Amino acid sequence: MKKIISLNVNGLRSAILKGFTAWIKENDFDIICLQEIKMDSSYADPDFFINQGYYSYWHCATKKGYSGVMILSKEKINNIFIGTGNPEYDQEGRVIRADIGDWSIINAYFPSGSSGEERHDFKMKFIQDFYPWIQELLYIRKKIILVGDYNIVHQAIDIHNPERKDNPSGYRPEERAWLNAWFSELFDDSFRILYPDKQEFSWWSYRAGSYQKNKGWRIDYQSISKPFSACVVNYKHHYDIRFSDHCPIEGNYNLI
Repeated sequence: MKKIISLNVNGLRSAILKGFTAWIKENDFDIICLQEIKMDSSYADPDFFINQGYYSYWHCATKKGYSGVMILSKEKINNIFIGTGNPEYDQEGRVIRADIGDWSIINAYFPSGSSGEERHDFKMKFIQDFYPWIQELLYIRKKIILVGDYNIVHQAIDIHNPERKDNPSGYRPEERAWLNAWFSELFDDSFRILYPDKQEFSWWSYRAGSYQKNKGWRIDYQSISKPFSACVVNYKHHYDIRFSDHCPIEGNYNLI
């Protein structure tokens, strides 16, 4: 069984100061996928977490202190692929893929559109381009787990106030329609396979005590390609672990 963790750390150095390295050393995770590491390529050492028992694989943004994703693995991975081949997105450090035997794990950090309409438009362009990219990859790699911060709420159950009328990025009809297609045509939601009616959140605003009141959104996912979905064994939101405004999400899979 493989234990896979995904977490938006909102700055890796900040998470380390809050005890991240001790936490991963204490737990027996096989693969850890981090988003929004906010570290440039000068830090991209494959042995960065070697004392915790992990090899590190990085995709840093060109801009310092911004975005970036990485994969930590207990086992050395020989086949690592950086980005999607589109420089517009790859300069922001948003996607990294690892091929492990006959299956692949992809760690993705979808753009946030919360800063304004220009970035929301960029986000929509990203997801519209990402869909055919992953479709094409699925022809080659049938077994894919795609984890990360999607920055999109899927269903009303995935947000604490679904009746809200202010149309925030992350909960707009066009985004949710895209994610509907994603989970209808290409992938299954690992969490929903096991818990179709359970309300859990993965992100809480720092404002107004949202975490303490559990006023959150579920925007972090582990998607599994449909022919592969019987491999899901367990799923957990680590609600009490607070390295950032997101909580770690853990999927357990029957994999070699």
